[in-house]
Amino acid sequence: MHFNALPSSGGAFCCYYEKTMADKELKDIEHIAQRVADAHAFLHIDDKTAQLVALDAQIAAPGFWDDAQAAQSVSKQASMLRDTINDYNEAVQLLEDARAAHELAGEDPAFADEVQDTLDALDAKLDQLEITSWFSGRFDAGDCILTVSPGQGGLEAQDWTEMLYNMYSRYADLKGWKVKVLDLVPGAEAVGLNKVTLQIEGRFAYGMLRSENGVHRLVRISPTDVKQRRHTTFAAVEVLPVLPDDIEVNLDMNDVRVDVYRSSGPGGQCVNTTDSAVRLTHIPTGIVVTCQNEKSQLQNKEAAIRVLKSKLYEIEEQKRREQIDELRGDRMENSFGSQIRNYVLFPYQMVKDVRSGVETGNVDAVLAGDIDAFVIGYHKWRVSQE
Repeated sequence: MHFNALPSSGGAFCCYYEKTMADKELKDIEHIAQRVADAHAFLHIDDKTAQLVALDAQIAAPGFWDDAQAAQSVSKQASMLRDTINDYNEAVQLLEDARAAHELAGEDPAFADEVQDTLDALDAKLDQLEITSWFSGRFDAGDCILTVSPGQGGLEAQDWTEMLYNMYSRYADLKGWKVKVLDLVPGAEAVGLNKVTLQIEGRFAYGMLRSENGVHRLVRISPTDVKQRRHTTFAAVEVLPVLPDDIEVNLDMNDVRVDVYRSSGPGGQCVNTTDSAVRLTHIPTGIVVTCQNEKSQLQNKEAAIRVLKSKLYEIEEQKRREQIDELRGDRMENSFGSQIRNYVLFPYQMVKDVRSGVETGNVDAVLAGDIDAFVIGYHKWRVSQE
């Protein structure tokens, strides 16, 4: 057996060690440089830069703000493109910083730590850019409308609906997103919620929260059961995109019945003394949308119309997907009982996503909004299936 000889003296050993570390750092830098080049490709940076130039020219044109709603939509699109390009440019700058620190470390070993710290920061930035690339759908970068409705379980399901409402509100806060309550219906007997609809505004809100679309199952000792028995209950989460203004949806208001009523708060107490709440019923499909949390009847009606348009658009998209699936020969079941995630609080504690397999025993953290592992885990699984 042969061993490579190492320098015997202390000074020579230090030089050998420093050279070995420098060679490793150089390999790490070259490896991560390839990841930066890959990010340039999968993020389509050149295409996004050209799109941003065109949008900026449009924004600078005279009369751009004459149509405030359309102008706001274009400005938001430009902002999202700029954010992605800036994130990529930050990665490029970190790579340059790592190379500069590596050269300086050859003269002063004190810079070695700076090389590793910069590479760690760049590695995290590239991981985030890779995740961003998963959200390439038409509406993925935009806002979403999230609705939670109780399923089987009576009062327990209403309580579970409120727990999910709190979980998603806290998750949005952690992400720095804005949450707007469009509709909140208190549950029977002052327990939980009978329904809640949120508009969540933030970068990739729709793309990320698509992971939550489906049935969520809770198993626990019910606080609403005087006999303290174990209960299984369900709640359905629906996630729809907030449609940009340039999306045409065939909505004839002659097909919509508009009802107004008085807004109510928790416990049925009146929170508005005027009939400001709005209920829209789309007669051809039977879809019912309510909104009561805006300050005026007009604002509630406009918000309800946005939700209705998103629902109608999703119906048409679902029909198109079903036609494609039929041509491909693969049919997918979409029944209410097919839960996407289980939350078990008794007899043991565990949250597990049945699609991605991601699980944790820290139920309290999950219900407090720490669901990023489940959101990212789902999309990582989704991308692997494509």
